[in-house]
Amino acid sequence: MDSQCVSILPRVCGVLLVSGSSLPDDTSLEKLLDWFTTIAQTGTSLLEACPCLVDFVSKVAFDYTSGSSILSFTLKLTGLIGASEDGFKVLKECSVLKLVFNPQHWQEAGLWEDPCLRIGWIQGLKMILKHSEALSFFAQADLIEPLLQLQTDSSLFVASAANQTLAQVLVLCQSPSSVGHNGSKNRDLEHNSLSMESTQNYSGIITKVSDYLNKSVVLKEISQLPGSQQILRLLAMLLVRVGPPLRDTLLLAVINSLEELVSTSCSQLTVPLLDVILAANSGLRDDCVPKQRLIRLLWVMLNMKKPVDVMQAAAAVLRSHQSDPALSAHSARVLLLPLDIVTGVSLLDENSTEEELRILITEQLKRKSCISMICLCLSNIPQITLMASDCLPCPQRLIVTAILLLLRLCCVDSSSSSAGCVEVVRFITGNSKVQKCALEALLVLSKSPGVKMVLVEVFKVLTEYLNSHSSDPSVLQKSYQAVIKWVGVCPDLSCITDQLREGFIQAVRKRACDTRWEARDSTVEFLGHLVGAPSCWAFTEQEMEPSDVLLGGRSFTVPLLKEALQDPESYVRASSISALAQTLTPSWQDGTALTQEQEDIVTQLQEVLFQDSEGFARRAAVKYFIAWFSACSSPSSCWLLMQSVPTVLSQGVADLDWEVKLHTLELAELVLDRAFSDPSPSHPYAVMSDQDHRLPIAGQQSDLLSSLKNLVDWGVVSALLCGVVDCDRPVALKACQLLLKLRGIVCPVMDNTADTRVFCQLAGASMMQQVRKIQEMGKDTCVVSEACSEADKEGICASVDPECVSVCEVLRVLDLDEKLSILTQSSDHIYNSPLSLLQDILTAAAASSPPGQDPRQELVMDCY
Repeated sequence: MDSQCVSILPRVCGVLLVSGSSLPDDTSLEKLLDWFTTIAQTGTSLLEACPCLVDFVSKVAFDYTSGSSILSFTLKLTGLIGASEDGFKVLKECSVLKLVFNPQHWQEAGLWEDPCLRIGWIQGLKMILKHSEALSFFAQADLIEPLLQLQTDSSLFVASAANQTLAQVLVLCQSPSSVGHNGSKNRDLEHNSLSMESTQNYSGIITKVSDYLNKSVVLKEISQLPGSQQILRLLAMLLVRVGPPLRDTLLLAVINSLEELVSTSCSQLTVPLLDVILAANSGLRDDCVPKQRLIRLLWVMLNMKKPVDVMQAAAAVLRSHQSDPALSAHSARVLLLPLDIVTGVSLLDENSTEEELRILITEQLKRKSCISMICLCLSNIPQITLMASDCLPCPQRLIVTAILLLLRLCCVDSSSSSAGCVEVVRFITGNSKVQKCALEALLVLSKSPGVKMVLVEVFKVLTEYLNSHSSDPSVLQKSYQAVIKWVGVCPDLSCITDQLREGFIQAVRKRACDTRWEARDSTVEFLGHLVGAPSCWAFTEQEMEPSDVLLGGRSFTVPLLKEALQDPESYVRASSISALAQTLTPSWQDGTALTQEQEDIVTQLQEVLFQDSEGFARRAAVKYFIAWFSACSSPSSCWLLMQSVPTVLSQGVADLDWEVKLHTLELAELVLDRAFSDPSPSHPYAVMSDQDHRLPIAGQQSDLLSSLKNLVDWGVVSALLCGVVDCDRPVALKACQLLLKLRGIVCPVMDNTADTRVFCQLAGASMMQQVRKIQEMGKDTCVVSEACSEADKEGICASVDPECVSVCEVLRVLDLDEKLSILTQSSDHIYNSPLSLLQDILTAAAASSPPGQDPRQELVMDCY
């Protein structure tokens, strides 16, 4: 540890002992504790590194005048010190442990009512419970009683921390084999697992916990409802954390209470009760008695008289992937009932479901609360599709048909009618929540067997939604996603008639001009995503792109996207640029000659870089050129691309948006990589000579010289030198990494004669200042070109005109390695250091106690 920190720490502890001493901020104590935790985690003894801590803890324990934050901090620190066996012995010898962790001590002082102190007590206890000695102390001091009392504390933070600590206590009470089974996540406990003999000594703890859970689970009156919910959450967590035989012990202790609780049919407890049953059920053998009792409990919950509770139970069963096929099949039937009733599509056999439940759900669907029930049904469709075909109540194609009818019933502009429960239609018509859930279910069902025959109906419904004036933008987005998904899994689009295609084109054109920017944004995004959909067969019996089949190809999409470049909303402009890149990528890959329209797009995008006031569009513009350069097999043969690169680099690296600058450097990296071929072997561990690693292209100096000149002409070197002195750290870091990459390629190969023949210009004052500084230190003799006058050299700092410099020499003299090490550090590595934290605490204390003022007197300050 830093010697300065060691020397300052005693003074800091003295400051913290003074009641009312000001701290730099509310997180200072947490940062201090984090620092101590880091020291302990490195294996260093905390007491050896900070011997003053024991004295500090002792004084606070006997001093009731310390503030609650200091007391809480001290309790946590005590637990951290005692987490090691050596630290535990020291604390035990000085009688600190019994005092600090004795709740009665704090109750007598009138401090226990403060939740800040209680949570400090709990977290300190959790920290110290890392070895058998600590558990022995816990058992002998009978700390399980106050810990159990805190399980349902009025403070949710205290109760949650108490739950976690109780789980840790029970994990420690397990045998070594069970700790390895379910407790291996806690690595601190692996090497301190208790022996079987010592486990028996702590059976009293397990007995008290079991009795507490058994009594607390039962709901005696409605006022105890929050407590019962908390206990059920605790029980579910314990059943997951602990392993057998302890899990079986806990389950046997509460199984009767769980059965009693299920019989009360309390809706507020349905979900936490299901979590408990499923957590217990997942780790049991099928033939054991507790497993059979739990299955019976699930059946009881699936046959309750409250439809919402029954559906929640069914959904929980499906999500848990129960091994009982009858239970899963029944749950699926329950969940499909609302869809069956609303649409009138026969998804279930008449005898497959209790008629009483159908009547109850039908009555529930006639109320406004039907929305949540239908959404619960739809949101579990993905789980139903995962079931084995023999467990499904109907073919998945029928479920698709029912969902399509439901979507039509929800659409305001649709004239469809239901053969099912007509009363529900007035609640679901135009309801975007139901529409989105149905569309998400439709997305999942696109991969189901036998659904391709309903593609036309799917396409019709989606087109209706895109045309509907009442469709919410989020619903439109889901509709576009469904089109992409269904087109992607249906390779045969020959069923799409001209009439359907024309209707779809009109819908897309209409949404491209929507008054809501979200709808326009989703539309241009869709046009880009459609290009990435797999090829399909169309009416021509030839393989075609889905964009060509549905929209007529680029002749429709490109003009639409060009118009979107002028959209008043920056998000739409950015999305249109991205969609243009996706649309034109195939032609770039094929090396197709550029059309006049594409040349106009390039001009517009350069204008975006220069003139657009929003960073979103400018970022997208740079990414467009990145995509173009990446897709082009031979960029140097595309005159417009290489003509645009210098403009994009020079403008992008000078942008005010750091992400624009970073993307610009990504483009520079692509150009750099293309300029020098990669001579390294394809296998990362293949043996290669140093010469093979360094020599670019054919290893010829003349070729390297030509490539370096090209980089200068394209503006890559200037962009990197400008970026390396940028005020935004990610930009400077990226530029520094690329300069190091360039230096590793160029400098080892080119001799001094070749060096002087490659120059670049420095237009940035920051870079010129760095070069000048090196000159003054005598480290540079030929950085500045001989072509520059002496007056130019003297004015290199002040001049804003471009300066001509030798590329290789600049790469050599700039201390890029040192700069890289600085840039890779976090921006606050100095201000968040332990020494800075300790100094801040001392400074704040000094500021709060001016000369002549009692340091214990509270300093009243104007918070404004």
